[in-house]
Amino acid sequence: MIQGLGIDIIEVERIATRIAAESGFRELVFSESEILYCEAKTNKYEHYAARFAAKEAFLKALGSGWTNNIYFNEIEITNNKSGKPELTLKGKTKELLESLSPTINSVSLSHLKVLPLLL
Repeated sequence: MIQGLGIDIIEVERIATRIAAESGFRELVFSESEILYCEAKTNKYEHYAARFAAKEAFLKALGSGWTNNIYFNEIEITNNKSGKPELTLKGKTKELLESLSPTINSVSLSHLKVLPLLL
């Protein structure tokens, strides 16, 4: 049974600009393993943007939004051995949301092609 569905899309350029301009933004929003994953990619900002949108979509599905007790870097998007994206909760965010009993069965990532002139 689907309890909530969240969809979100964000411009890759917007995330690239925020990461480049704001000290600490990347660490506030992304987990250490997400940063390592994205930084190893040729088009790293596409991967950051996809993960950001997935986190936003997750919060929309919960119906909670980004509250003071939910930390973006504790909502982690990883890939399993076959490459399928998965969402994992960590830390205080996991503790807070365990009471809601969310079951995550599927995560989908998408992004637009980045034009070389933008980055």
